[in-house]
Amino acid sequence: MGEEEDEEEDAVTFDQNSSDSSSSPLPPQLSSSKVLTLPTVLTLGRVAAVPILVATFYVDCWWGRTATTSIFIAAAITDWLDGYIARKMRLGSAFGAFLDPVADKLMVAATLILLCTKPMDAIVLGPVPWLVTVPSIAIIGREITMSAVREWAASQNGKLSQAVAVNSLGKWKTATQMIALTILLASRDSSFERLLPSGIGLLYVSAGLSVWSLVVYMRQIMRVLLKKKK
Repeated sequence: MGEEEDEEEDAVTFDQNSSDSSSSPLPPQLSSSKVLTLPTVLTLGRVAAVPILVATFYVDCWWGRTATTSIFIAAAITDWLDGYIARKMRLGSAFGAFLDPVADKLMVAATLILLCTKPMDAIVLGPVPWLVTVPSIAIIGREITMSAVREWAASQNGKLSQAVAVNSLGKWKTATQMIALTILLASRDSSFERLLPSGIGLLYVSAGLSVWSLVVYMRQIMRVLLKKKK
């Protein structure tokens, strides 16, 4: 609960430096020698919450649906909170920077897969098996691709790492993604089912932003590589 997070402050994501982060090391003045800092503990809590999220999702009663939605919302809040604490208290660490995007992607991927196992009942069309599956494939595929690209860029030169640094487009992608998934989880309860269309719409917006941001990153990488050849 994604996608870490950072090169720019005030990122809206799941990351101790930013949710869509690059693999560059933390500046010395913002890093901590401790492994288990408060931000890292919060991140570990998100990882531990994933199996609980899965278990409550399949509890077919009101408290199961409420618990699932609450866990996701808590994960989204702690994602922002651990980054804020890391910056303000200078508690960022290399381990935290590594773990934060992992926790984000685990939570988001798990939620998307869970939603795919129970087709959404579109108000006009009835049950539509592919309604959530299509954007889920785009979002998860983008995250896998960007993780590999950032790992490769980190092993090259500094300019390539800068080319895949988090940008405002990635932050908008993450924000719409978190809101969409929260709405979709909440709409499983009959009290909020009227929110389903807006949740589906936001999920498709998030998928579009995911693909668009991937294209932007790839174009930036190509520019760096072409300049290098010249």
